[in-house]
Amino acid sequence: MKHRAQAIVAVHLILRRGDDVLLGLRLNTGWSDGCWHLPAGHLEAGESPLDALVRESAEELGLTVDPAHAELVHLLHYHESPPRLNLFFQVRQWSGSPVNTEPDRCADLHWFSLRKLPTPLVGYAGAALARLRDGTSYSEWAEAGSAAR
Repeated sequence: MKHRAQAIVAVHLILRRGDDVLLGLRLNTGWSDGCWHLPAGHLEAGESPLDALVRESAEELGLTVDPAHAELVHLLHYHESPPRLNLFFQVRQWSGSPVNTEPDRCADLHWFSLRKLPTPLVGYAGAALARLRDGTSYSEWAEAGSAAR
């Protein structure tokens, strides 16, 4: 009998201010600490991706995001065990000003030009942002340090 893959689903917020995107510097999480990353989180039971995006925006940045202003711009399949589906939503309109509401897990928030991203940057997030720049809506990521396909 074949077993179907079960994937973890994560949402990533690409908060846009012109050509700039908001990134946070990870801290004390045990995963990619010291790297810049997009605000993100996993779906909780019974949640839709847009529900998760709205929740994470409020939890991590103190923002109110209307799901109608969220545009799915990229899907990245991360080949891990278990596999992960990473949905990248671009948002250009929101209520409130972004603030670091999780200073125990985020050392800094900063706006960066989409064309001049910082290092170190979480690899698959950088790959997804590069795909956003070139208009590609789907990519795959195999292992840490590998290139997107």
